Amino acid sequence: MQTFHNRDHGVHESQSELHNGKLVRSFECPERMAVILAALEADGFAAPEDPGAPPMEIIQRIHAPDYLAFLETAHDRWVAENGTRDAMGFTYPLPGLRRAVPPTTIDGAMGFYGFSVDTCITAGSWSAALSAAACSHAAAGAVSGGERTAFALARPPGHHAHGDLFGGYCYLNNAAVAVETLRDGGAARVALLDIDYHHGNGSQALFWERGNVLFLSLHADPVQEFPFFLGHADETGAGDGAGLTKNYPMPHGTGFAAWSEALEDAIRRITAFGADAMVVSLGVDTFEGDPISQFRLQTADFPVIGSRLAAQGLPTVFVMEGGYAVDALGANVAGVLRGFSDA
Repeated sequence: MQTFHNRDHGVHESQSELHNGKLVRSFECPERMAVILAALEADGFAAPEDPGAPPMEIIQRIHAPDYLAFLETAHDRWVAENGTRDAMGFTYPLPGLRRAVPPTTIDGAMGFYGFSVDTCITAGSWSAALSAAACSHAAAGAVSGGERTAFALARPPGHHAHGDLFGGYCYLNNAAVAVETLRDGGAARVALLDIDYHHGNGSQALFWERGNVLFLSLHADPVQEFPFFLGHADETGAGDGAGLTKNYPMPHGTGFAAWSEALEDAIRRITAFGADAMVVSLGVDTFEGDPISQFRLQTADFPVIGSRLAAQGLPTVFVMEGGYAVDALGANVAGVLRGFSDA
């Protein structure tokens, strides 16, 4: 299995996150990648490869031009107006307010283009996000070129990023980059399976009306959990994408037995869709020890997940998303990949 990793991801390190009313260091930290790399090496996976240049044409296809211009300049604007701290939004255009005219100050722009106060913009966020997108592009390119599977060890993650919104630690939608790369490589139909604890709201929004992408998400019920405002079972797509979104919201405390029933249903739907390739948004924050999640999966469950995904027999791209129990993170990620590779 080829792995692509943006080694300069560490230039993006948020020092502040508003969590339960307190400013804390971000749970989405550079150490996450170090433990995954160590686990992959210990498990005999090949050394990660350089992903190369970011796929700007695909990124521009997914994300709005004004949003990309904002991301590129946000931190410099913040420093000029507010000093050298991380950029953090504090006011948002909720229903009843207007989102038609972008504010000219960086304070307003952070709210205009963001949706959650857990996500700062640092001096390195833009370059790290571009490199993360390059990882997804390279992994999908390898699969389009004939590899059975590839892993994009991308940081920062991406599945919460909309076409013109950042949040949930995400800036550019890496999974969407992988989908578009597979489509460009000849896959007529692609299944995007999101198994992160949190709903992939950005991915759902991007493919909501697409008839050639099936989006499925197994996640914590949004009546209880972030992102709260997307991910309900009655959200099924529209237009050409009608019926091609399937959400599996599950309550706090869900264990592997119930979670795996949802996975089996998702697998059946992928088969019925006739997918030519699959992208897996790989979050392992379903683990029982995750500090910001409330599911009860065990480390021993993750190889089983990998083997079930392999049973699809589809060319598959894994794209790294969440997982914040740093001590167990490497074993859980390597478990999924080993289960897939050995199946």
